[in-house]
Amino acid sequence: MIWHLIAAVFAGLGAAGIGLLLRSLSGKRLPRWIVPVCAGLGMLGYQIQHEYGWYEHTRQQLPESARVISTSQEAALWRPWTYLLPMTTSFTVVDQDDLGLSQADGQTLAQFRLYRFTSGPGQSVVHQGYLLNCDKRELVPLGKQQQRPQIDERRRLGAEDPLYRHVCRGESGSPQP
Repeated sequence: MIWHLIAAVFAGLGAAGIGLLLRSLSGKRLPRWIVPVCAGLGMLGYQIQHEYGWYEHTRQQLPESARVISTSQEAALWRPWTYLLPMTTSFTVVDQDDLGLSQADGQTLAQFRLYRFTSGPGQSVVHQGYLLNCDKRELVPLGKQQQRPQIDERRRLGAEDPLYRHVCRGESGSPQP
């Protein structure tokens, strides 16, 4: 977080230098306020680039076996440009190497870990183990400590749910570039 702040300050200083250069090249015909305006625009431009580049940057750091299952895009009032181009604020990933298929009572079961990446001031990664009955499309979270199925939190997935299609049918999510 501190490096992000330092980078924003240096982007502002660089843009202010450009404003100062433009002012001197124009023979001081440009108003003096052009320098702080350029600094502000430089900092704002850096912030926008950082926020829109977060998803691709984070995704490229994942192993090749990771598959993006879903993304969440949001618009915010304090970021009016996001109404035109919503930015990805979170995404969900399944790691192929962590996926285990087994048979029990004639039904196919898949055990895997689902990772949820969220951007923001405190970027976070939350992971949870799951058990998915591929025949009934029932998804059950596993307990954090004992890895036992928590039946009371069971939910049914739709036939076209991206998680079900990837884990049970083997259809590919978004592979790593």
